[in-house]
Amino acid sequence: MLAIVAPGQGAQTPGFLAPWLADPSVADLVSSLSEVAGIDLASYGSEADAETIRQTDIAQPLLVAAGIAVASALFPSGGIARAGVVAGHSVGEITAAALTGVLSAQEAMAFVALRGRGMAEASKARPTSMMACVGGDRDEVLAAIELAGLTPANNNGSGQIVAAGTVEQLAELSANPPARVRLIQLSVAGAFHTVHMSPAVARLDELAATLTTADPVTRLLSNADGTVVATGADFLARLVSQVANPVRWDLCMETMAGLGVTGILELTPAGTLTGIAKRNLKGTALFNLNTPDQLDDARAFVAEHGGQDSAVESLGAPIDNQEEAAQ
Repeated sequence: MLAIVAPGQGAQTPGFLAPWLADPSVADLVSSLSEVAGIDLASYGSEADAETIRQTDIAQPLLVAAGIAVASALFPSGGIARAGVVAGHSVGEITAAALTGVLSAQEAMAFVALRGRGMAEASKARPTSMMACVGGDRDEVLAAIELAGLTPANNNGSGQIVAAGTVEQLAELSANPPARVRLIQLSVAGAFHTVHMSPAVARLDELAATLTTADPVTRLLSNADGTVVATGADFLARLVSQVANPVRWDLCMETMAGLGVTGILELTPAGTLTGIAKRNLKGTALFNLNTPDQLDDARAFVAEHGGQDSAVESLGAPIDNQEEAAQ
């Protein structure tokens, strides 16, 4: 069984979108998504420096647009349903929603643009950040995070839990680290997936009420608890609440294992989630799709691990239809 996964914020690197923009269809799609987001995604994805694309209100739309565009190149005639499972980490869940038809590409972009702005504004209220705890005993790490008043905002399985909260709380954790744990300060501008993001939730809830959802065309996993979500309405509600609640990627991987996933393909900018899978889903084949010259190999990987479902609508349909409507 094939799983297609979309990375979250922090995976972006300067110029990562540049090679894809040589494809006119990808460039046109990115241009149309830029109009919705209100920012020049092509420029940010090909020319901007690391500090610029680190900004939340830029990074989040950029990552979602990249995932949608690269998936459209991978499946030019549709076929996302060949993936038995689709999932995204944090903001990557919005990419996953677009790929599986829960939201149109344009609705997904409107949602993530507001999400990025809302989370950026919430981050300004008080200095907050996130820190990865690598290694150590899981229970001891969670206890230390709780003792410092922090939230285990990302539980990424064996060997990595991300703590989030105020800079003072993170300093306390740094002063009293759990045994055998390496602490890594993350390049993010706030305590995402914690109560500090609550102001953004209210704004997204208002937007969500105006969006039209469809049920996913293949299994779609939720960061909240790793479950397969059957309806678009349920998944959209989870997208809203997830902003202020922890990401349980560990549970998403448990579901993948239980379903019998044999191959995981990570969309551009790839490497973070396959790296986590390498530690947690041993024996699973992994593919990082980062440049267009990998497309033939990526399609072979899809053919090896994916199935066929001719009854399912193609990926291309919701994207194309929405582009016409926007024009």
